[in-house]
Amino acid sequence: MIPLFIADPKVRPGGPSAWWLGRSLASLQESFLRKKSRLILRRGNAPDVLAAVVRETGAAAVLWDESFDPVQRKIDEAVHAKLTRAGIFCGAFNDSLLYDPRTVRNKQGTPFKVFTPFWNHCLSLEEPAAPVKFNGKLIAPSVWPRSEKLESLGFVSRAQWTEKIGRCWDPGEKGAKAVLQKFLRNRVADYSEGRDHPAKEGTSRLSPYLHFGEISARQVWHETRQHMIADRRPGIHRTGEAFLRQIVWREFAHHMLFHFPESVIRPLRKDFLKFQWRKDARLLRAWQKGETGYPIVDAGMRQLWATGWMHNRVRMIAASFLVKDLLQPWQEGAAWFMETLVDADLANNTFGWQWVAGCGADAAPYFRIFNPVLQGNKFDSEGDYVRRWIPELSRVPARFIHQPWEAPSEVLASAGVQLDKNYPAPIVDHAAGRKRALLAYHRMSEQRQK
Repeated sequence: MIPLFIADPKVRPGGPSAWWLGRSLASLQESFLRKKSRLILRRGNAPDVLAAVVRETGAAAVLWDESFDPVQRKIDEAVHAKLTRAGIFCGAFNDSLLYDPRTVRNKQGTPFKVFTPFWNHCLSLEEPAAPVKFNGKLIAPSVWPRSEKLESLGFVSRAQWTEKIGRCWDPGEKGAKAVLQKFLRNRVADYSEGRDHPAKEGTSRLSPYLHFGEISARQVWHETRQHMIADRRPGIHRTGEAFLRQIVWREFAHHMLFHFPESVIRPLRKDFLKFQWRKDARLLRAWQKGETGYPIVDAGMRQLWATGWMHNRVRMIAASFLVKDLLQPWQEGAAWFMETLVDADLANNTFGWQWVAGCGADAAPYFRIFNPVLQGNKFDSEGDYVRRWIPELSRVPARFIHQPWEAPSEVLASAGVQLDKNYPAPIVDHAAGRKRALLAYHRMSEQRQK
């Protein structure tokens, strides 16, 4: 067996994703060496590179884990066409999802568009196959083909913030297993409630490992199931199932992207094609930099920039603020997340942004507009999350931490805060922004009815 990774220029991850991929490949190289094998690295157009390696080695078959996003699917199809014409056996298999998107359909034989029926249908199916542990030996070829240096692929140090990100993450299969075990040991029992509070370590933080295939959804599913049986703590079945429901939510996002690849740039609800966004580069930039004047939003955007990751509750708040308070197109937010997240997964990202914007499958209704102050008070009541990522607000009392503009001048002075000098005043009034967003939605609805 000849393990091969191809850096195809058609697949261009953002800085943090590229950093993760580089570290992940380095970890994979070490794993293969321990198995008396090695990972061959090449770059170029995947079908051409594979054809060349087949010629060099005399390989009779090429096998790969299938991808279901539009760009990767086109690459897979081109590889299959080129190699089968040359008489090479091609075998694609699904190990990235619990179920193949081509096989999961509703009673009408069409793709599911609502999550709860999808979840119930998945529960009715045969349990996902349990992972098989490999303890065997990899048979090496008599002569190894040429391999490029990992550094030459451009993944190792593309992002200027890699030093910070490196302190937060341990890419690779070993790191993935450790993260899952820590979550099952310490946090799954409190998952239902703890996952909504960004100052706590309440989420699994498995998303980048799942995205890069360092752990599979089937592994997570079965280990969680086994833990639910072995753990005697009260309520573990309820919280464990709440976590598994999120794994299937991820599954749903990938199924949606497979069946509706145009959703990457186009809303699934066609009436939103006429929505009147107000594109404004200044507002978009303030949001990207975490300078909106709304602490819970800014803390999330700064966490993203520093670590390549953002807590899920805060992702929803920040996304709602961009598309509703600021009336900026959801595609702009989705593009920024793809550029800055370590877990920049096209399916999850697209699905999440369309959900918040109200224009996707099973989306939140457009009139559900998160109030960043209320959300902050509810899920970060003491302001610990805000203080961690916005140190200039660290001495603001909890009563005002999510709305510093409401604090008396003497309180701000005592905390060392000068609005619009060392921390911005709000760039939009939330009540006015909400009213404007609803007006734009009603105008769109009126156009649809004409």
